[in-house]
Amino acid sequence: MAPALCAICKVSRALIIRPKNHQKLCKACFIAVFEAEIHHTITSTSLFSPGDRIAIGASGGKDSTVLASVLKTLNERYNYGLDLVLLSIDEGIKGYRDDSLETVKRNAVQYDMPLKIVGYAELYGWTMDQVVETIGKKGNCTYCGVFRRQALDRGAKMLGIKHVVTGHNADDVAETILMNLLRGDLPRLARSTSIVTGDETSEVRRSKPLKYAYEKEIVLYAHHKKLDYFSTECIYSPEAFRGSARSLIKNLERVRPSAILDVVRSGEDMARLVPEEVTGVSHCKSQKTSLSSADGEDQGAGGCGTNGRNSGGEMAEMEKKLQQDEEAAGREIDISALSNNANGQRHDRIETKPEPRKAAKKDVGRKLVRQTLGTCRRCGYMSSQEICKACMLLEGLNKNRPNMQIEVDGEEESSSLRKGMGEMALAAG
Repeated sequence: MAPALCAICKVSRALIIRPKNHQKLCKACFIAVFEAEIHHTITSTSLFSPGDRIAIGASGGKDSTVLASVLKTLNERYNYGLDLVLLSIDEGIKGYRDDSLETVKRNAVQYDMPLKIVGYAELYGWTMDQVVETIGKKGNCTYCGVFRRQALDRGAKMLGIKHVVTGHNADDVAETILMNLLRGDLPRLARSTSIVTGDETSEVRRSKPLKYAYEKEIVLYAHHKKLDYFSTECIYSPEAFRGSARSLIKNLERVRPSAILDVVRSGEDMARLVPEEVTGVSHCKSQKTSLSSADGEDQGAGGCGTNGRNSGGEMAEMEKKLQQDEEAAGREIDISALSNNANGQRHDRIETKPEPRKAAKKDVGRKLVRQTLGTCRRCGYMSSQEICKACMLLEGLNKNRPNMQIEVDGEEESSSLRKGMGEMALAAG
């Protein structure tokens, strides 16, 4: 059997089957299509303006490494006029972050970009190793997530930069949507679906240029471009709730490759139903790109059973479910189709009386409070609360800090001194 040709150029041999839609492409066309889709996402959502200084949240992993490489390429190709800087956060996880930071340092040389590293110990007086030692592995990702978001913004502020880009991909966004949906947190779901967090008036705004890029395609891009990246998972992440959402997303992708973007699209649709007074996000500004145009391909391609990726058991279960749905449909009664007589009474024997809503009185006059961005009275960091989440978490940690000696830069210092360092760092803002 003759080898398949690339679906785009029709000349070169196809080497890659796109996970997004199972399109067969050669290496050169895949790289070109991938970069073109990222360019379309950037231009259609007006993420950048000429002359912007952009901090790339660099962890050394595949996502941030690909983001740095693509932004450098597109910035030179399309003359964005951006000043790109790498910004890394050192959480203080031995055997993981210290190794990945070495990759970031190499990337800074390879891409000819300045590098700024900000550490948890510097900002908060705690490393993640110490946090986990104090609270255990359950719930530690909450601490790391809150600290990391604030550390990125603070690092950008140190550099005088007002825009940070992160390597969140379509898989990450779909996982976040599921997590917030399962928690019933629609306001946060609405904010998480936005490609941009904050606006021109914000001290620091964050954006996700890889929002519609599949994780598998990011790996393929990094492989074929021979990028230098760190591939080890965080040693504390298996305990996170996100891991359960990730497993569910991967299982859905096996049955239907377009499921990831379908979940993202559903999240965006739900976000439009959440009032702006609750989210503080303008839907028309944050959701400019439609998925049908962002991915550049037909979303229906690569559905169930494509290329024999599904097992017979999965298909048998789906056949059985469809048959049960058809049988159930035959037993349904269409209430709207029942006719009424002249007196407004139904001719059938079914009599239904609409029950009054018990919660109707509570809904009347209910005011939705819009979140107002201010500053934390302790650390001066931007927050919608009087005291930001990071300070609340630090307060609990400092109360439970054991009286132990901590080694820093080869010297030991007491926990009380370290606590004072953390408070001074927070006060400095």
